[in-house]
Amino acid sequence: MLFNSYEFIFIFLPIVIIGYFFVLRKTSLHTKMIWLVLASLFFYGYWTPKYLYLIISSIIINFGFSKLMLRFENHKKLLLTLGILFNVSLLGYYKYTNFFINNLNYLIDKDIILQQIILPLGISFFTFQQIAFIVDSYKGETRHYRFFEYCLFVTFFPQLIAGPIVHHKEMMPQFEENDNARLHARNFALGTYIFILGLGKKVLIADNFATVANMGYGAERALSFFESWITSLSYTMQLYFDFSGYCDMAIGAALLFNIKLPLNFNSPYKALNIQDFWRRWHITLNRFLTQYIYFPLGGSRVGKYRTYFNIFIIFFISGIWHGAGWTFVVWGVLHGLASMIYRAWKTTNISLPKWTAWLLTFLFVNSAWVLFRSETMSQALSILKGMIGLNGIEFPSIANAINKILPFNIGINVEILYTSPDILKYSIVLLAFLVIVIFSKNTMERMNEFNMNVGKVIVLSIITVASILSLSKVSEFLYFNF
Repeated sequence: MLFNSYEFIFIFLPIVIIGYFFVLRKTSLHTKMIWLVLASLFFYGYWTPKYLYLIISSIIINFGFSKLMLRFENHKKLLLTLGILFNVSLLGYYKYTNFFINNLNYLIDKDIILQQIILPLGISFFTFQQIAFIVDSYKGETRHYRFFEYCLFVTFFPQLIAGPIVHHKEMMPQFEENDNARLHARNFALGTYIFILGLGKKVLIADNFATVANMGYGAERALSFFESWITSLSYTMQLYFDFSGYCDMAIGAALLFNIKLPLNFNSPYKALNIQDFWRRWHITLNRFLTQYIYFPLGGSRVGKYRTYFNIFIIFFISGIWHGAGWTFVVWGVLHGLASMIYRAWKTTNISLPKWTAWLLTFLFVNSAWVLFRSETMSQALSILKGMIGLNGIEFPSIANAINKILPFNIGINVEILYTSPDILKYSIVLLAFLVIVIFSKNTMERMNEFNMNVGKVIVLSIITVASILSLSKVSEFLYFNF
């Protein structure tokens, strides 16, 4: 079920809220938690019911490993190894089987038939979340949670499909707090506010940028200089508002139940270096890779060259985690190399002007997103070549989607090739959104200074109506694919 759908907004969410705060008002906290578990499983199974067995089996087996570690202290290391192997194998089968077969076919010049495997929603997220739990169980850092408490930790629907990757220490105490089981007017108002902002980002902005980006990436010919830049920047904006919108909607939906999810997105395009970018983009994934891979490898305590290797490894894994394709691998490698270069640069004590540092960081991130979005390496290389003028410099012809970039018409003639004024108009659109991204307040800042007033109500009403009217063209969030 999608957050940006009529079923979620007008049926599922109201029923879960009414059941939690009103129908079950006088019941025990544990009963309310079970209600949320059942609702979350319904939410997960709504799209593909057959994968309910997968997430339930994963929960039972991982919970079993954590309990066995408490009972059999002398065999904890073996149990941990088996638990990690189980999770990695599960993720590997569903996500990487056909990638492996494709590459094997290429190497041995065979035609092994690809498997009919559909990637289960959220498997990358709930797998990493449970790996962290059993590692902490091995360290003796988990409490004696009951099964339904653990189920809620894994399945809580606001973060189940596309994160954030939450930690048991920050979530389970909130679920067990009796005061969180009653309706809090401020949290409900704040959650609604953040949810609507996220919905607007996704439906009114990201999906409209997607029109242009998809046309560029779907072109059957090599894109020229202007076309390549329009395509790459459109996707850069699409991905930003899509992921930011999802994170806002997840935080907002959780706040309706008085649960505070960790920050997962913190104005990443404001970053002045690549390290800063990764402190702001997909924060909880970076936290997982740091705590459960980088630090166990020795972190930065094992010498300069080993530290560089450790940095490279976590970004290599990040690339593979995001998708089963060489474009994702190369994307991760590029970010690893950039992080290594930046770490070496810091040792020179040479500082760049802020605008130069920002521009270099943004240009690198934007160029790397081309690999992230492309279906093949040849497609990525073609667009990157276009961005440096190797495919020719001529006025773009993909402008027939420009009028859809905003909910209103910006007056571009879609029947002819671009003219200079048309390029200027679309450049202004892109520049305007880039300025908004860089200078506007982010979700956390808006939450910290939240106060409802007439102006906010009017703005939210307009966003709500415009978004609901646009739900007929529902699209998945990009991170659902990972």
